[in-house]
Amino acid sequence: MASVFGHIAASSALGWSFLPQKSTSKALLLAGFCAFIPDADVLAFRFGIPYHSIWGHRGWSHSLSFALGFGLLIAWLFYRQDKQWWKMALWFVAATASHPLLDMLTTGGMGCALWWPWSTERLFFPVRLIRVSPLEVRDFFSKWGMRILLSEVLWIGIPSILLIGLSWVTRRTLVCIRSGIRSPDRLE
Repeated sequence: MASVFGHIAASSALGWSFLPQKSTSKALLLAGFCAFIPDADVLAFRFGIPYHSIWGHRGWSHSLSFALGFGLLIAWLFYRQDKQWWKMALWFVAATASHPLLDMLTTGGMGCALWWPWSTERLFFPVRLIRVSPLEVRDFFSKWGMRILLSEVLWIGIPSILLIGLSWVTRRTLVCIRSGIRSPDRLE
C-alpha cells in the first residue's frame, strides 16, 4: 500500500485542483479520511480473516463499488444541505477510489479487488513505481521508511503539485479569456 501520507496528498490535490473554493479544512479532512479508510480492512487480521480473503486486506474495501458507496455516504452525511453536494460527492468518491489506484502502483502485496463484487481478481497496474509502505509507524523511521517516503514524493507528491499548478494556470487563463484580458498579470 501507499502510505497514509501519499493517500492524503492525492485526495487533497484532487480538491485543491478541481474544487478550490470548497477545499475547506473540514472538506480536506473528510477527503483524507475517504482516502485512508480502505485500509481499515487490516483490522480483519485481528479476526483471523486471511489476506487473500475478499474480506481481507485489499479486498472489497479496495474496490470502485466501495469507493462509490463510501464517497456518496460521506457527502450525504456532511453536505446534503448544500445545493451542490454532488460536487463534494464526486470529490469524496474520487478520493476513496484514489486509494486502490495508488495501491495498484505499489511494489508489494497481492493487488486490489478493484472490480468487486463482479470479480474477486486482485489487480496491479503493469507498471509498479511506488514502494510498498510499512504497516507499522515506527518502520518509517528507518532507511527503508525514508526510501518509501522519497518514492511517494517522486510518484505522488510531484504529480499532485503539478496537477494543482496546472489547474491554477487553467483557471486563471479561463478568467482572462472570459474577461477579455490579454495577460494574466492584469488580473490583480
